[in-house]
Formats: sequence, structure tokens, C-alpha cells
Amino acid sequence: MAKQIVNEYAPDEVSHPGETLLDVLEERGMSQAELADRTGRPKKIINEIIKGKLGISPETAIQLERSLGVPASFWNKRQQEYDESVARRTERDKLQQHLTWLSNFPVSAMVKAGYVTPGSDRIERLRGVLNFFGVASPEAFDRYQGMVQVQYRQSARFDADRFALAAWLRRGELLAQRMECGPFSRQALRGRLGGVRRLTVLSPEDFVPRLQRICSEAGVAVVFVPELPKIRAYGATYWLGNRAVIQLCLRGKKDDVLWFTFFHEVGHLLLHGRKRAIFLEVEEKTGTEEEEADHFASEILIRKKDLDAFVRATPRLSAAAITRFAEAQGIAPGIVVGQLHYFGYAPFDHFQRLRQTLAWR
Repeated sequence: MAKQIVNEYAPDEVSHPGETLLDVLEERGMSQAELADRTGRPKKIINEIIKGKLGISPETAIQLERSLGVPASFWNKRQQEYDESVARRTERDKLQQHLTWLSNFPVSAMVKAGYVTPGSDRIERLRGVLNFFGVASPEAFDRYQGMVQVQYRQSARFDADRFALAAWLRRGELLAQRMECGPFSRQALRGRLGGVRRLTVLSPEDFVPRLQRICSEAGVAVVFVPELPKIRAYGATYWLGNRAVIQLCLRGKKDDVLWFTFFHEVGHLLLHGRKRAIFLEVEEKTGTEEEEADHFASEILIRKKDLDAFVRATPRLSAAAITRFAEAQGIAPGIVVGQLHYFGYAPFDHFQRLRQTLAWR
């Protein structure tokens, strides 16, 4: 396995390597003029390095190695550290002008969810957010987000916070990148839907790893990401290279909502492919593609003709009758309840106890 690249401490303030050179000369009792003679460099150049007006080039580093016995790699590293510290100070000044941009994000919620670290101050928090998104500046973030064509079902009741939404989607993207997953195969995914459907009777502890494994075999990374405030999303479908990603949260907190959303996203993959960069599911469906995905999810969970036959054969719906039908269908009772509500066969407040409540652990 490749070694993971980690961030190391990088102080903003590093002295110029000329100060170190002066210390070495004083220890040796050597004058600047003598060093100039030994290196073959003009005294003015040595003096400007010591005063911090000039840097130590790789060529000069080799000359200092021969003259002072201090490795060239030491001088090169000192110069690199100093140059980086100057760049960080310059960056900090620039970031100071973008602190109002940081306030667009739910930083406290992002810290609590482990997206970013708290940071020692607002500048460090801003750096953390930029690192999280993999962009160098707020301007780069805006350009990147402009290229991501986010097309989704707009809610008639709520407007999603685009910054919180971007953070939630980025978290899913990072999790999906770490998963072992082959290239997407429409045929393989379709062939595994029956096995996935049978997972609906299991608890989350059992179905989550199985669902992820089965889908990864078809080139689909399934990630579960707790929702951030104001994202208003149930799930999303998008692409990472040659793999597809289905991202889910527990908005609604019921098993029928989660499974309907999952199969809705599968519907987008099988019916619409790469037609859009991303499908994001909120509350109110609009457009033919969303209706097609809804119909696909309903038919996978319970064929409409089977549900209609059950309702006709059961003049008086009851929890016991719903449970027996669910067992015959091989799905969770809560899904039957969800479909009865969806098609208007039962009032929404009926049979709620059959729906499984889901929670993050």
C-alpha cells in the first residue's frame, strides 16, 4: 500500500538562511571577505545573503559546502523553508481578505462531523476548508463549483444552502475515493438488484457493509454521509472517473425513505447514465427524469400490480396484513407502508410503527 501523504507542521515565521550563515562564520572566526575568497563569490554577494537581501542558490550552497564543510543539502533546505515561510505569510495576508467567505460555510458543523479541524484561528480554519475542498483559494472554489453542473430536484418548501451542500458532497467524494471499486457496469448493477432488495429486511449494521460490497462489484461506491444543516438532501448520484457514486444520508430517518432514495439513485444510473454531472434528491420532484427514477424505485421495491392486488384483497388494512404481505414480498414492512402512503392507499399517520427508525452510531 502506498504511504499516505500527511501534512507536517510548517511555521509561518522562519529566519533567512543568511542569519545561519552569519552564525557559522562567527563560530569559525571567519570574515565575510575570507568566505568570499574561499567561495570565489564577490564580497557584496556574501554580504547581501547575510543581510537577507539575496537567497542561497543551489550553486552557492555547493560552494558553501566546500568552504565551510556544511552540506549543500542543509543550505538548500534552509532556503526552501524560508521561501515557503515567505509564501505562507503572503498567503495569510491574502486569506485575511477572504474571512467573510468562510462565514458561508457551517464550519462548526463541519468540525463536529470531522470534515475539518478546529484550527487555532479563523485563518487556519479558512485554510482547513480550502484544503478540504482541494482548492487553493476562494476564487478557485467558485470556479470549480461553476464547472460542477449541479442539477437536482428543487424543493417547493426549502432552498438548499449551496455551500453546505458542496461540503456534504465533497465529504462523500473523499469517502468514495478511498473505497475499492471497479469500473461501472450497467449490466452488473442490474443483475445485483434482487440481492440488494433482500437486504431491506436487515438492520443497518448488517445491510450497510453488504450493500457497499455488492454495489462496488458493479462499479458503484455507496457512501453514507450524515447531513449538514440546510442541505435539504436525501441522496445524490454522480461520477468519479469510471465509477459511479451513490451518496445517502438519513434525512427522513425511516427505512422506507432510505431504500426508496437508494433505488431512485440506481434508477438514474441505469436510465440516465452520465446525462447529468449530478442528480441531487430533495423533496419535490420535477421533470421527466425524476418521475422515471421514482417509478423505477417503486417497481423495484414492490411492483404496482402486486401492491394493487394486495389492497384489493385486503378491504381493511392492518399491521398484521401488511407484515404478512411484506414477508411474502421479501421486503421490510416499513417499505410496504411507505408505498401505501406514496400511492395514497393509507393516510400518512397510519402504520407508522412498522417503519424502522434509523440513526447514526
